[in-house]
Amino acid sequence: MGFLRKMRNVFHDDWCSKCQSEMDVARKQLYMLPNMRVGHYVQHDDAKFYRENMIKVDSKQEIPPGIYACGMHVYRCPVCGHKAVKLSVFLPVRDAEKQEQLLYFDKGEMDDFANSL
Repeated sequence: MGFLRKMRNVFHDDWCSKCQSEMDVARKQLYMLPNMRVGHYVQHDDAKFYRENMIKVDSKQEIPPGIYACGMHVYRCPVCGHKAVKLSVFLPVRDAEKQEQLLYFDKGEMDDFANSL
């Protein structure tokens, strides 16, 4: 049974990497990335970049045209208390989202930032 849970964890970002239980979404928040513009997008994998460059917004309408956005999902495991953060970097285009990058931090890289919400 443990093997099946581990396999499921590989394909689901909302499963705890510690105990393989399904995690709850503790909160969601939308940010804009004013340093990332159309034609000047550079992929970043470092949590520090996002902690230093994300600006909180309440809706997509607050994001100027041509500026990238980032959706943050903060997960918490109800069984062991482990936390994880998923960042989804996208470009708002009309009524759609052009997905650029999906990042998953589960070693505490974004915990302080997420707790400051």
